Amino acid sequence: MIHSTAIIDPKARIADDVEIGPYCVIEGDVQIDSGCKLESHVVVYGPCVIGKGNRFYPFGCIGAAPQDKKFVEGDEAITIIGNNNTFRENVTVNRGTIQDIAKTVVGDNNWIMAGVHIAHDCIVGNNCIMANNVALAGHVEIQDWAILGGYTLVHQFCRIGEHSFCGMGSVINQDVPDFVVVSGNIAEAKTVNLEGLKRRDFDSEQRRLVKRAYKIIYRSNLSIKDALAELEAQNDKAGTLNHLIEFLSTSTRGITR
Repeated sequence: MIHSTAIIDPKARIADDVEIGPYCVIEGDVQIDSGCKLESHVVVYGPCVIGKGNRFYPFGCIGAAPQDKKFVEGDEAITIIGNNNTFRENVTVNRGTIQDIAKTVVGDNNWIMAGVHIAHDCIVGNNCIMANNVALAGHVEIQDWAILGGYTLVHQFCRIGEHSFCGMGSVINQDVPDFVVVSGNIAEAKTVNLEGLKRRDFDSEQRRLVKRAYKIIYRSNLSIKDALAELEAQNDKAGTLNHLIEFLSTSTRGITR
């Protein structure tokens, strides 16, 4: 299961069924769980924990030192990869820094296409899609079910909310709320991600509520404080807007308008 040209550090802990292809390098304290496959020329640096069923295509680099001048070799920071993710060609994921959360995390079931860069201290949730050449600066959070179109750029410390959609070539320098479609340079809010909500089994009443929430935030000329009060009043018993309300109330960079 391990090609003869692969170089594996003795400290690495690799499940018996992991496939490691030609010219891969596993360096340092790396743990790789069952069902993973590394194609050729993949490099993984420790400390790094990789869950089950992940696939890494050629020339990816996982867990390398962050592109941060404050970083000192030997800092106790880590890269954590969940389960069932796909990392296409030339993806780079840098480990965290002790100046922030000391970890970079990618959750489960994410589809990460060629050339994507995930910088230090980023948190990527579950079921996200990042198309070719998306670039996340440090300290970015991508929440569950978000989709980022090709060549999207995300400024450091921004958050991309659940079920949101960032169009191709978006330049994002503020938070993108749940459910919102943004695009442009600089990105602007355009509409609600209704197609995505249909695919994720939001019923007609929930979609209607989300559309109303969008109008409250973007079309009512209310301050965020007043919009939050209105969203809380409009929320349904199922709490469809709970996460959106929490997202808006904790935004520090302001939201994409």
